[in-house]
Amino acid sequence: MKISLKLSRKFSHVAALVLMSGLAHADNASWPSKPIKAVIPFGAGSATDVVPRLVFERLAVELGQPIVVENRAGAGGTLGTTAVAKADPDGYSVLGHSSALTIGPSIFPNLSYDVSRDLSSVLMIGYLPNVMIVPLQRQWTKVEDFLEAARKKDASISYGSVGVGSAVHISAEKFRLAAGIEAQHVPYRGGAEVIADILGGRIDYYFCPLATALPLIRAGQVRALVVSTSKRASELPDVPTPAEIGLKNGDSTNWIGIFMPAKTPRDVVEKFYATGTKVLNDPAMQQSLRTLGVEATPMTPAVMDALIKNDLVSNAELIRAAGIKVN
Repeated sequence: MKISLKLSRKFSHVAALVLMSGLAHADNASWPSKPIKAVIPFGAGSATDVVPRLVFERLAVELGQPIVVENRAGAGGTLGTTAVAKADPDGYSVLGHSSALTIGPSIFPNLSYDVSRDLSSVLMIGYLPNVMIVPLQRQWTKVEDFLEAARKKDASISYGSVGVGSAVHISAEKFRLAAGIEAQHVPYRGGAEVIADILGGRIDYYFCPLATALPLIRAGQVRALVVSTSKRASELPDVPTPAEIGLKNGDSTNWIGIFMPAKTPRDVVEKFYATGTKVLNDPAMQQSLRTLGVEATPMTPAVMDALIKNDLVSNAELIRAAGIKVN
């Protein structure tokens, strides 16, 4: 009788586990059944805001639920990242981020999250160049003019970024180190403030995401001197790369992607990835992204995870070489 009772309890426990598993699978199968919150850890109007918003709009249609975007800027993108890394892994919290995600850990050693442990790669949207823009008040019509001025003994050059450890900060530092020039870094809270000071001539240059810079360049409000990438941007065919002006290791590439908390069910991650890939493979979406200077580059979450790990190592090396620290 005791044996029978024990077996009965054992089978009841197994049945409960099977039932719970089935319910969880059913819940995941119906995902999404309510609005999804998307956190962007930079200010409104930045490339890391504009590009994911474009994709989220189409994803919301495909998934049948609204995607509500919240900008949570600050600390080089780590504030908004923390919110998602610590969120419930239920598929209703996502993060739209840039390659700055792999920079923060080397800048802020006491982060409450670990990129590899606490976040899952979901969808790579694509790559985009940064472009060095300068005020019209400066007499630099080409990048060689700028370098000549910056290399003078009494030069006082400054550049802006959207924060210490941001992707545009790293682009500017890679270029500065390759060019062998000194320049004062002026961090801002958001891209709009940097642009305002570029237009006003209060800082000398800004490695601006192409998506943000293109309207200013086309309107003749700023000058574009060099792109950050190893090949020219199709939207700026006359603007050279660092290698073309003789700067070795001066190029850098920014990417924008989507992430979820690490313990989000894999079938939810895969559904988001499959839906996002469908959106990114649409020719109309690819053209919309190209007008923002973005080359759509969907890749599997596993490949994206490998990219993240590689970027974490290479950015740590650059930050040590540049001596970048939070004041």
